[in-house]
Amino acid sequence: MQSGQIMVGDHQGIYVVKLVGDVRLTLCTSFDSFIDRMFARSDFRGVVFDLNQADGIDSTTLGLMAKIAFRAEERHNHRPLVLCSNPGLLRLLDSMGFDELMDFDSEGNDGTYAADPAPLRCDSTPDEDAAREMVLEAHRVLMSMNEQNAETFRDLVHALESEQESAGEKSTNSNRKVS
Repeated sequence: MQSGQIMVGDHQGIYVVKLVGDVRLTLCTSFDSFIDRMFARSDFRGVVFDLNQADGIDSTTLGLMAKIAFRAEERHNHRPLVLCSNPGLLRLLDSMGFDELMDFDSEGNDGTYAADPAPLRCDSTPDEDAAREMVLEAHRVLMSMNEQNAETFRDLVHALESEQESAGEKSTNSNRKVS
């Protein structure tokens, strides 16, 4: 399996997010930052996800894709378009309820579009607390999609919340002065 890459581009406010290879958490902090920049643009009109060269997508990346879908709906009442011919990925997306958030083109589009996606520049090693918060947010978004996802990710989200609370307590205790 090819290591993952996220490529992004835009043309007249239509943003293309192309996932290549096996896309994992390590790329997601940069992707999350890109999402904020994309929605801050006044010319934003829509999103196309090109998954034709994706081998695998982890749950954090899926959560960020869902985040984009929700924000696009709020902003312009438009559903993102997913280009994907991989039957396994299509089953995954369908089983998680993405068909309620996005439109799909599973044949006929070869990834040709006006935007010219370029590799998303990945930040160096992300701050552990920021990465944990982003993973937590992505999974909360997945949980909000439907009851099945809520059940699937409940234990993980609870574990991450506990970890976050513990990290916050350690930080607070280390910042206190000892008398």
